[in-house]
Amino acid sequence: MHPTRRLLLATLACAACTPALAQTALDDILKAKTIKIAIPTDSPPYGFVGTDLQPQGLDVDMARLIASKLGVKAELVPVISANRIPYLQTKKAHLVISTLGKNAEREKVIDFTAAYSPFFQAVFAAKTLPIKSYADLAGKSVAVTRGAMEDQELAKVAPAGVDVKRFEDNNATVAAFVAGQTQAIAVGAAVAGAMMQKSPQLGTEYKLLLKDSPNFIGVAKGEDALKTRVNAIIAEARKAGEIEKLSMKWLGRPAGNLPE
Repeated sequence: MHPTRRLLLATLACAACTPALAQTALDDILKAKTIKIAIPTDSPPYGFVGTDLQPQGLDVDMARLIASKLGVKAELVPVISANRIPYLQTKKAHLVISTLGKNAEREKVIDFTAAYSPFFQAVFAAKTLPIKSYADLAGKSVAVTRGAMEDQELAKVAPAGVDVKRFEDNNATVAAFVAGQTQAIAVGAAVAGAMMQKSPQLGTEYKLLLKDSPNFIGVAKGEDALKTRVNAIIAEARKAGEIEKLSMKWLGRPAGNLPE
């Protein structure tokens, strides 16, 4: 047989067997009765270590919800931003639920389910400070990190008379607000969550949305059966109000219109 034809037949044979090999995650999970889910432990309120040294947060609750709906045990695998996608690719995790945003670059290497929670930039302030609309920011001081997305978004909606105080990084911005140098702060949800966890005495709460960037669940390429099952679970959880409850519990705001 001609070498070229032999190579072609070998390639076709390999291609024919690939789908069967690829579609194993869901079967493996149900057989082992365990699903490995990568979660954050350094991004409150989505994932952090509580006083009992156990992981908690919105992403952690979502991981446990999915495991429960599948009828299996959740094996939580702590990850950081840099290794969460490699954990999928090397099968150290079946799913990644770790404040993961969807973009074209990531879609080249992993698949995504429907969105399960908001991730956002917003204005936060003490519960005692009445802020119901952007107009209410007039005459008030707001801390923000210079050049950050929240700085750009705040500039679009800030009314005349608001005193925007810009700082060089998130740490300086948070420190200024905590020290009482400003009445409000415009930051991302994770930064605000860490701040509220460390300084509960401030009574800080979510006030105004600046920009929404939903979170999605990451699934390894080719695992369509698992993705389909997880999408069904998310859809059911939306209909039952479970997604809304998680958002209100951990973010203090509705989930909103999450993309499917």
